[in-house]
Amino acid sequence: MTSLFQSWRYALRRKPSLPRTFPSIGALLIPAETLFEEETLPFYEPQQYYPVHIGDVYQSKYQVVGKLGYGAYSTVWLCRDLCKFPDATLREFKIYEHLSSLVSSHPGQSLIRGLCGTFELHGPSGKHQCLLQPPMHMSLLDMTHIAREPFSLPLLKMTLKRLLTALDFLHTEAQVVHGDLKTDNLMLNAEDPTMLERFEEAEIKEPSPRKLIDSSRTIYKSRCLPTPRDDKYGLPILCDFGEARIGETQESGPFVQPHIYRAPEVIFEMPWGPPIDIWNLAGLVWDLLEGEHLFGRIFDDKGQHDPFQHIASMVNLIGQPPTEFVRRSETTEQCFDAKGDWIAEEHGRITAASLEDIETRLVGQEKEVFLNFMRSMLKWLPEERSSANELLDDPWLQD
Repeated sequence: MTSLFQSWRYALRRKPSLPRTFPSIGALLIPAETLFEEETLPFYEPQQYYPVHIGDVYQSKYQVVGKLGYGAYSTVWLCRDLCKFPDATLREFKIYEHLSSLVSSHPGQSLIRGLCGTFELHGPSGKHQCLLQPPMHMSLLDMTHIAREPFSLPLLKMTLKRLLTALDFLHTEAQVVHGDLKTDNLMLNAEDPTMLERFEEAEIKEPSPRKLIDSSRTIYKSRCLPTPRDDKYGLPILCDFGEARIGETQESGPFVQPHIYRAPEVIFEMPWGPPIDIWNLAGLVWDLLEGEHLFGRIFDDKGQHDPFQHIASMVNLIGQPPTEFVRRSETTEQCFDAKGDWIAEEHGRITAASLEDIETRLVGQEKEVFLNFMRSMLKWLPEERSSANELLDDPWLQD
């Protein structure tokens, strides 16, 4: 499994620093029978996670300060860079190596989270690849949880302009499809450096709760970065290229994209490319403005994705697909006849719904222009969707 390490050097520090001692005495110990942090994941296998300990030093320069979080494929740790300069010889993963190799003046390149380097750790169960990246603050998902309300229009439009600029760089200059646009992959950069210092001091003064598994493995409770001072919350940056692909056309294969944002060509196992990010973006925009999913009723009673209900929801809101789309995959025969008419009534209902009916926040001209913006992304044929650059010039974003 991958470990993600977010490293920083203190502002104005000019000399290498010594590792600090992080106490364990006084830390709350979690009972052995209690499932904790990554143990709660349905497919958790402990041997796939490297046994990181707070205070460990890797590559003779990166000291682990505390745990920021965990996921299905990795744990995330904040590290302090003990050296004067970063090591430029560390290997980079393929996608980041490709992105960093591009010499470009495109403003979108600076709106993508970079990779400082990579290294391998050899644990009891084999090799673990580690990514070293600049630290970030909260994600847009965290922001929505804190605010408990949808984005305001100025905040949404600012966020979209930055995201579209990043996507334009990816699609036009890098030929990269992100494939996983969602609120937890848009994070605020850490503009207040004192957040990182305060995080470290908090870990020393109040050690994180932990669960001792055996002599080599400890599971720590994640610790959030503190609130930035002087409202230095930072601006959104596009992160996480774990599902990204290089190339303008990808053949059908393993599904990409979150279920709720999945483009129709991906569901029908057609070749796909950058336009899936545009479809994905439409769903993300709706989430941030309306506070609910555009295609939300796409799961069965057991919580499993139901592609028939999903496609039926698309037909309900944007109409039936053109015959050209239907001809591009034999899989479409399960849902449509040759003319694009719905034939899967036993699996999903077609109702008389529309985007106008379900959009509730806007009125008048603003609503009309916004729905035109949405419809320019929600096209069955990928080549008919607006590009990221075209969307930047859309009248709704120019208001």
